Parts: sequence; structure tokens; C-alpha cells
Amino acid sequence: MSSERTLTSLPLEGLSAIVTGAGRGLGRAEALELGRLGAAVVVNDYGQPGRDGSGEASAGPAERVAAEIREAGGRAVAHTGDVADFQQAAELVELAIAEFGRLDILVNNAGILRDRMVFSMTEGEWDAVIRVHLKGHFNTTHFAAAHWRERSKASGAPVYGRIVNTSSEAYLAGSAGQPNYAAAKGGIVGLTTSTALALAKYGVTANAICPRARTRMTEDVFAGFQEPDDGLDPLAPEHVAPLVGYLASPAAERVNGQLLVVHGGMVAIVERPHVQAKFDSKQDVFSYDELDAVLTPHYARRPDGETFAAAEVLGLKREPDGAQES
Repeated sequence: MSSERTLTSLPLEGLSAIVTGAGRGLGRAEALELGRLGAAVVVNDYGQPGRDGSGEASAGPAERVAAEIREAGGRAVAHTGDVADFQQAAELVELAIAEFGRLDILVNNAGILRDRMVFSMTEGEWDAVIRVHLKGHFNTTHFAAAHWRERSKASGAPVYGRIVNTSSEAYLAGSAGQPNYAAAKGGIVGLTTSTALALAKYGVTANAICPRARTRMTEDVFAGFQEPDDGLDPLAPEHVAPLVGYLASPAAERVNGQLLVVHGGMVAIVERPHVQAKFDSKQDVFSYDELDAVLTPHYARRPDGETFAAAEVLGLKREPDGAQES
């Protein structure tokens, strides 16, 4: 990584970033990539060993990644707070501003898993996942957005701001055993599009990614996918990190309110929902019989088992010819 910093042009030089959940896996790869591209990085990780959020918090994971960035010639500090705690999220943003003068980039990645079918899930399992993923994304976004709005109002001009949020294919495809996780990830997309519209006038963009990678959180999901003997694992987090670096860069100024799937050398832009069919009542208000007359035959013609979920995203893969627009 140190040799990489000798590039003549570093697109994030002079910018500062926060990456949450950056002590391991995807967050670590993203933090290292932002550092490689020239950003000063606050590496946040609560440090609990269990992917379900269990175990004692530890400064170790965040400190190690921050040290990696510094050893490669970059600037980085560690933060070991819980982003799902409103005050600790505020302290995280304050740390970035105190250390680097301002905040320019926020990458929300922190998360946990507590998987169970909806009929077996406990209230605690639901609340914990929603808290870390959805509330955690909101907390950091809130304080970062306030910082950018204040700076913009003070200068009378737009500022530089980038938010990259982490959703999931579990939301797009509908993951039967992850109702809490899928709901949180769907909520993050809603938060992202709302934030994108609210902050555009201040010069800030907000986008969401759906990454697929072999990490501590997904070790059982991808247990049957063998790592290659040579070359980069198609499920390596390093396939995801470059997109985060791009979305954080000046080059992505026109990319806002978007949802992108990324893994294994492939990036797919997800189209926004569109209206499949529309029916108008013949009277002021629909009657039961009229709805039965139009909706029942419509759904009778649809494939069995088809829902709003977009399961086809799970079949996306890199084509051998490389980058192309479809």
C-alpha cells in the first residue's frame, strides 16, 4: 500500500473521512482504500468480537487499521465508540473535525447480524439489528449533515460532502431468514434517498451500495464458495472498496441518491421502482367487486411466487469482457 501512495494524483488528497465498522472486513478494506487515495481517516469500530454484537468492546481492531494507514504514509486515528449511541456518534464527527479541521466523507458500514425466521425472532433480536444498522446510519448522518449545513451557511456556498451508506442484497432480494436485517437495509435506502435530496443544495451527495463479500458477518453464507488457489477471491472485500473510493471522490459529483450493487469485479446500478400497472375506479371510490374484477385477473397472469423482491440481482456477475454499459 505504501508504494501506491506515490501516485502523481491522489483524488482524495486533503479530504478527511469517517468509516464506521472499519476494524475488520468491508470497513477495513474501505478505510485502507480511502487512505490509499489520500484521505485522512477516522477508523471507527466498537470492537466486539461477535458478529451478533456480543462480547466486550475492544480498541484493538480500530487501532490496528489506523496503524496500517499510518504505516503506509497516510493519516488516521481510531475511534472506538458505538455509532448506534447518539452521543457517541456526535463525538465521532467531532473527532474528525478536531483532528483534520473538517469532515468531508462519511462511510457508514457498521452492523451486526441476528438471523432468525420472522415467526421465531425475538423483540431483542429485532431491536438490536435495527439499532446498529438503521439508527447507526442515522446518527452519524445527522451530525455530519449538521456540520456541512453549518459550513455552507457560513460560507454562503456549497461545501464538499460525500455519504456512502451500506445496504444489502438481502433488502433487494428478500432474505427469508433475515427480516430484521432486510428491514434495516431497506430503511437505509430510504434514509439515503431522503438525505440526497435534503443535502444536495449544500454540495453533499448520498449514495448506497449493496456489497457482497466474504467477511466475519457472512462466513457461513459463503462457506460453500471455495476461495481460489491463486488470484483475488471474487468475494474479497477489496472488490468493494474501489467503488466506495470513487463515490467519495470529486469525480462522483453527479452521482446522488443512487443504489449500486458491487462484488467480484462488477458494479450494477439499480433502477428506481416503476409502476407496473394502474387501474382507475369507475366511481369516486373503488368497491370490493371492482377491485376483484381488475386485480384478481392481473395477478392470475403474473408468475407464481413473484413479489416486489428483485431476486434476479443474486445472479449478477462479472462478464469476461470487462466494464461496459448496458
